[in-house]
Amino acid sequence: MTGVAVVAHRRKTLGGGLPELRRLLAAEGVEPMWYEVDKSRKARRAACDAVADGADLVFAWGGDGTIQRCVDALAGTGADLAILPAGTANLLASNLGVPIDLARAVHTGLHGTRRPIDVGRVNGERFTVMAGAGFDAFMMKDADRGMKDRVGRLAYFWTGAKAARRPPRPTRIEVDGRRWFDGDASCVLIGNVGTITGGITAFHDAAPDSGRLEIGVVTAGGMAQWARVLGRMMVGRGDRSPLVDTTSGHKIVVRFKKKTAYELDGGDRPATKRLKVRVEPHAIRICVPAEENHS
Repeated sequence: MTGVAVVAHRRKTLGGGLPELRRLLAAEGVEPMWYEVDKSRKARRAACDAVADGADLVFAWGGDGTIQRCVDALAGTGADLAILPAGTANLLASNLGVPIDLARAVHTGLHGTRRPIDVGRVNGERFTVMAGAGFDAFMMKDADRGMKDRVGRLAYFWTGAKAARRPPRPTRIEVDGRRWFDGDASCVLIGNVGTITGGITAFHDAAPDSGRLEIGVVTAGGMAQWARVLGRMMVGRGDRSPLVDTTSGHKIVVRFKKKTAYELDGGDRPATKRLKVRVEPHAIRICVPAEENHS
């Protein structure tokens, strides 16, 4: 096979690590172009280099942040993406049925189905799982300050409790050119898939190839109300909470009265007063197990 590249976050682990990945690819007769990075934000440049060097299949080794950066680079180029889920949450892999097992993930990349999926674009940058502002962004930002590497998913419980104490902020949202929400919100979540951090189903009817993005607004204030919201989400019906409003659309504009932190696929971004969001239907093909053919 020609045109195969690996973009690897060297600080992430899966199975026997990068040496085992090399052995597995060699056993398949694959000699990939190899790019290693020490931070997820550097993966975008590496993925761009891989395409420029002739790659039409890129294996991305890392968590959702690394995958997001690779998708941002590869969408629209014609190159396909194979996920090697070596991160903490691996949300895109879980939603698409990509196995969290190195040998099986490699087999999926080389012999699986190439599934076209949508991506969202926020202020010019693409995501595949979710974008969020408020509660989840503060939670992700605090978890990324070394805590996630030390305690894994437990970091989200600690930082989530801290984020729940922040008061709601004045927020206005337009969906496909029409005013949809105007009030105080503690969290705005835009999803391309249904399941988010902790295995919680945020959007019951979401599909990554629907051509639309899901939008949810939470108006909870304080620990008690957030506990009620998360309780509904844990059973997959967060949309039935009186503290949650949901809809879907193609273009979304979110405006905040004050600069607010936001995140893309778990990676925090600088605070802003506006999020300009749109969907890019079937923008990239992801390798999934053959039995997961949804096309």
